[in-house]
Amino acid sequence: MNKDIEAVGPDFDKAKMLEMRDKTRSVIYEIAANVYPGMLQEDAVSMAKDALEKNEMVQGWHETLVRFGPNTLKTLGASSIPVVTLKSDDIFFIDIGPVLDEWEGDGGDTFTVGENAEMQRCAQDVRRLFHIVRREWLTTRISGKSLYQFATREAEKLGWELNLDWSGHRISDFPHEVIYNGTMADIDFRPAPLLWVLEIHIRHPTAGFGAFYEDLLLDDSYF
Repeated sequence: MNKDIEAVGPDFDKAKMLEMRDKTRSVIYEIAANVYPGMLQEDAVSMAKDALEKNEMVQGWHETLVRFGPNTLKTLGASSIPVVTLKSDDIFFIDIGPVLDEWEGDGGDTFTVGENAEMQRCAQDVRRLFHIVRREWLTTRISGKSLYQFATREAEKLGWELNLDWSGHRISDFPHEVIYNGTMADIDFRPAPLLWVLEIHIRHPTAGFGAFYEDLLLDDSYF
């Protein structure tokens, strides 16, 4: 079963996938650097699309997401609250899934502006949790399903709720969806490196914000 789900195309190239990963993360930080308090979320999304176009990274298989403040609670596929402006003390995340030539990228990260300590902790903890979960995958060889059960428990220890609507997926030479369109949390075997994206979306249990981070499952040498 896992051999079918982890299949790749005949021209699959590890080096190209890693190059695409680097380019994807570079564009995320380029977008983040141009987000500022007082900006409308809709304008940030337009700016993000312009950044992708400038870098010749067409939007491939999911929409470009830039979410401000209360919209950082929103689950995958949910519509954002319209006309949300980034406040002086606020949080936002970026999630892009571009395609360059035949290679897919996918990445996300969370950023803060101002002095809100809980928002800053949320942005820090989503990265921290990503690496806690990634190292569990690296050292124990557990299945994707068990990995997200572990992630749920670890999020609770840090004081956050884990949103399992974002629970990892395949990535490959485009389009990966013809091979497997389910989630990592559904698989009963250990996901292979380079072929899977680990997604972590946490929410504050009472306040109106959350944080998101995603990257490829890879060993420590890539971070």
